[in-house]
Amino acid sequence: MDDFQPVADRIEIQALQAEFTDAVTMRDRPRLAALFTADGVLRMPDVPIELTGPEEIRVGGEKLQEQWEFFVQNTHPGTVRIDGDTATGRAHMYELFRLRDGRQGVNHAVYHDRYRRTPDGWRFTERVYEIRYLDTSPLGGTAPGTTRPETTRPAPAATDPAAPATEDRLQRAAAALAAHGFAVEVLDGAAAARARVRALLDLLPDGASVLTTASETLRLTGIEEDADARPGALKPRLLAMDREREADELRRLLAAPDLVLGSANALVETGALVLASASGSQLPAHGGGAGHAVWVVGAQKLVPDLPAALRRVHEHVLPLEDARSRRAYGAPAAVNQLLVLNAPPRLARGTVLLLREAVGY
Repeated sequence: MDDFQPVADRIEIQALQAEFTDAVTMRDRPRLAALFTADGVLRMPDVPIELTGPEEIRVGGEKLQEQWEFFVQNTHPGTVRIDGDTATGRAHMYELFRLRDGRQGVNHAVYHDRYRRTPDGWRFTERVYEIRYLDTSPLGGTAPGTTRPETTRPAPAATDPAAPATEDRLQRAAAALAAHGFAVEVLDGAAAARARVRALLDLLPDGASVLTTASETLRLTGIEEDADARPGALKPRLLAMDREREADELRRLLAAPDLVLGSANALVETGALVLASASGSQLPAHGGGAGHAVWVVGAQKLVPDLPAALRRVHEHVLPLEDARSRRAYGAPAAVNQLLVLNAPPRLARGTVLLLREAVGY
């Protein structure tokens, strides 16, 4: 190779990056897939998506494309390091998007790339997409020929914090949870959830300790009633203990039951559970102290991202819980501690029972 070859390679790799962006923006998925080697991989952990080989990349890309109202991607070239017939590099992305379910925003991301020289030129062997900044504020503009600007569009039903999410969103959330290591079951509603938990309880050995944490979902489904009637139920025992004299024993029992049953205040569509607490007493078991954690989650709790989850906790859940707490205990509710589970605890099993109907709040 002469001295101009590294320069030519760098130009061709930058052209490959630009070709990818053009194919994405023009929705040309066959052309996009052809930019990868036969064993090429497209990874997007934050979505989460992992596609291997041109055909899987083409089909997966088409499914993503069906969700767009519009999507615009711009590439800003980054570093490229060439090592013979292979190379590594980065491309910096600026994106505008609006999905058909109402999600929208501005995104800055980085593609971490690996390349290989082939008879047809340089091709991707791996692209890993890392989100560096995401702003989900409503966009003021629109794409001609699609819809009106957001300022005049009616809010989608999914923005109602009490409305159940659609089936396709539930399935995406279930897939994301499974990819993060949770066991996931999508059930029709409260009756199905109660029957499933009864089956789980029946599998427990005699004497196994079961903790039901404060949850309107567990109360309304009847799961709390079933679990607290078992010989190993902790809640009746905990309620009878002296809060001062037996504080240490109470704390230990709360932290490490064999099974903890509860819910979540929000489920992030990318595969995370968000739990809020005033006292924090129920969080250790959910965070890894229990041998097995089961979360029963109504379809109305699904949100697109963590900021939306926090808004749901403070703007929807807290006022309802405050009203309940004042009626039941004569004291206000508070969000003093938050637990975000992006994966089940390492030393425990984690199961999400995701319902198709709205239960609890």
